[in-house]
Amino acid sequence: MMAKIIHRTTRKMSQLCRKFVQVDVRWGVLKRVSFVGQFFRFIWNRIIVCSVAGRPPHYRKLPLRDPSSSLPLATDSDTFLAAATCGYDSDSDLVNLKISLLGDCHIGKTTFVIKYVGNEQEKMSLQMEGLNLMDKTLSVQGARISFRIWDVAGDKRSLDQIPMACKDAVAILIMFDLTSRCTLNSVVGWYSEARKWNQSAIPILIGTKFDDFVRLPPDVQWTIVTQQARAYAKAMKATLFFSSATHNINVNKIFKFIMAKLFNLPWTVERNLRVGEPIIDF
Repeated sequence: MMAKIIHRTTRKMSQLCRKFVQVDVRWGVLKRVSFVGQFFRFIWNRIIVCSVAGRPPHYRKLPLRDPSSSLPLATDSDTFLAAATCGYDSDSDLVNLKISLLGDCHIGKTTFVIKYVGNEQEKMSLQMEGLNLMDKTLSVQGARISFRIWDVAGDKRSLDQIPMACKDAVAILIMFDLTSRCTLNSVVGWYSEARKWNQSAIPILIGTKFDDFVRLPPDVQWTIVTQQARAYAKAMKATLFFSSATHNINVNKIFKFIMAKLFNLPWTVERNLRVGEPIIDF
């Protein structure tokens, strides 16, 4: 009798052990399958990240309005670039555009940028050695556009900042003082340095302090316009603007021009070659 009980107990224990072994084996297989799945998911995610990171920057085309409707692009008012810096919880619809400013010292680059971005944004600017970064976020035809403007100081110590400032920029603004011919003669050097690091950006040549320039004798104005500024712009294949930050002459229009070129917007700048007026040449 005792032998039968021992035999039954031993048989049940063997069956129970086999079940544990089977469960353990299945659990081991499941763990290995889970690990393999996680491993392949990790590899796939890395492939996706690398493929996205390696893509060139893409700028989406803005939706065009009905041609029969009134287009703020066709006017000189600031409504074309109305600020829209609040009311958004996400940056998923934000298009970031980098703009570089180059030129000699004391020609009005920073004043030009402050006139465009506004005093409040200037207070929040990021200042680095040889660099001044300012932002302006806009709403254009339902899209959000963020300009990050890289203002490079004009001294020799700031030359090392040119590569960082120009890489990936969509437009490079080369600036000079209309009342100082030496700053005009420097634009070729600035342009050459910029093109070493960026071959595709839109080049724009900007003469600052137009309000002081118009006080010069007419023959001096004519020489600077026809024999120098326009000649340099042609050599650089750049659009030429005369501007004044003090009187807000052509400041907003320059950024309108950049937007229209980048996104194929229905706005074109009018050429103006009359000496004594703010020149626009292309």
